[in-house]
Amino acid sequence: MYVSLILNYISTYLKSVYKLYRIYKYRLLCSLKFIYRFYYKKGGLTTSKKTIMKEALDWVIHISIAILLAVLIVNFVAQVTVVQGSSMENTLSERDRLLIEKISIRFGKINRGDIVTVNDPNGDDGIYLRNSPIIKRVIGIEGDLVEIRDGNVFVNGDILKENYIRGNETFPINDEFSSVKVPEGYVYVIGDNRIIGQSSDSREFGPVKTDYIGGKAILRFFPFNSISRLKD
Repeated sequence: MYVSLILNYISTYLKSVYKLYRIYKYRLLCSLKFIYRFYYKKGGLTTSKKTIMKEALDWVIHISIAILLAVLIVNFVAQVTVVQGSSMENTLSERDRLLIEKISIRFGKINRGDIVTVNDPNGDDGIYLRNSPIIKRVIGIEGDLVEIRDGNVFVNGDILKENYIRGNETFPINDEFSSVKVPEGYVYVIGDNRIIGQSSDSREFGPVKTDYIGGKAILRFFPFNSISRLKD
């Protein structure tokens, strides 16, 4: 199943590359002809300065478009990220490569159990992310009452069944955030590694703004022997 999923991603990528090739094929051929005329035909320069400037300008425009498309994809569609640290063990390990999708969060679709990247560029809410962005699991969404007590996590009064965590119990870090009703526009995130001192998360700095959620991790594609879809 996982091999099929990877092949689908590769197929989609190759189709996109082929479409770009078809779009820019004519421009590439024209540029190659220009280079041929410039360097080889009749042993030297045979084109005017105006032609050279036009060709150079065309290249600048097309390179700029390619860079713009790459920036748009990384910021609004998807990107690859590398896990740093051990705060998400046993689910994720250091140096795992993940595919992060960014489309669903643009429509406010953040659910309990989602594994997300979190980034606070301004240091608001007392968060200071030295290895920004960080990756955590969403435990509570807006309106939820999240409590850390008796070695467990409770959401809206019900004990949360967590078969993915490392460690047998979950302990509070900052008493101020051990019982919190998540405000509108915020989420409560915790790392899966619940061993004391292994995860800096909402237990320490409180709920984080949904504006700071960069994307959802949907696939671990490296190491190859650990390829898997990521879900709650």
